[in-house]
Amino acid sequence: MEIDEATLEDLQRRLRRAEGQVRGVQQMLAEGRDCRDVVTQLTASIKALEQVGFGLVAAGLTWCVSNPDAAKAEGYDLADVQRLFLKLA
Repeated sequence: MEIDEATLEDLQRRLRRAEGQVRGVQQMLAEGRDCRDVVTQLTASIKALEQVGFGLVAAGLTWCVSNPDAAKAEGYDLADVQRLFLKLA
């Protein structure tokens, strides 16, 4: 599957943000911070990871629809990519 450079950069940026948020959750737990604050930060981390997943699957669906023969040859049948989307939902 081919994903354009701009999309890859966006996904990497989002992953770095999520990584920082997870480190923030770890630090908050170590500091004994209020549960509500930790859950808020944890929720932000989860949402960031979900956005990466949805962005990746959307790029995959776009590629599969635009290149059905190449997608099938690489093992990315449209139905398989749709199942990946449903895993995230």
